[in-house]
Amino acid sequence: MNGTTQSITEIVDRLNGADLPSNVEVVICPPAPYLSLAVKENKQNTVQVGAQNVFDKNPGAYTGEIAPQQLKDLGVEWTLTGHSERRSILGESDEFVADKTKFALDNGLKVIVCIGEHLEQRENGTTLKVCAAQLDAVIAKVSDWTNVVIAYEPVWAIGTGKAATPEIAQETHKDLRDYLRSKIGATADEIRILYGGSVNGANATSFKDKPDVDGFLVGGASLKPEFIDIIKSRL
Repeated sequence: MNGTTQSITEIVDRLNGADLPSNVEVVICPPAPYLSLAVKENKQNTVQVGAQNVFDKNPGAYTGEIAPQQLKDLGVEWTLTGHSERRSILGESDEFVADKTKFALDNGLKVIVCIGEHLEQRENGTTLKVCAAQLDAVIAKVSDWTNVVIAYEPVWAIGTGKAATPEIAQETHKDLRDYLRSKIGATADEIRILYGGSVNGANATSFKDKPDVDGFLVGGASLKPEFIDIIKSRL
């Protein structure tokens, strides 16, 4: 829930003016009031616009919600689902996240599904159990994973400045991919798994040689010029 017309325009203009790598896909997810602005101002072929949230119903009497058809109408191509803040602050269940994911996919959006554990769960060794339960809800409802990206965001590392080490991220991503493979087969090898949690321009390159870290879900740093350094770290 950050941004103004001026700041969102500045972010998109920075991307427009940057020499971005052609083999790195970038998705920017501004707050809903600025989605149309971001779509209109974006001139980079490798940059697409995503929503931060979506509802699991067709347009109708659901005041305050946004249907995937409306996002598509704006030129939005992606949406997040299951971000930790929506799970923890707004009480979104694994099943509701899965319903939204399926409905968004069925209506032509690509989806970044966010999963992750809290600090006490990391410390008591239940990281995979927690993430697997979040994934299981989606696995039960989604059969085609072509347009799904997984974002692993350890809640204890979001906005805290305490990023997981590249080794922790790789270990967890490998566990997640192995788990997915046990459930959906070889498709798991094609699914991109992003890391999210205090990623910035200084630490992004340290993740590059980790084979199961396919990119980043960037938080606060996406509002700053260093976002371009993070994008270029994937070269």
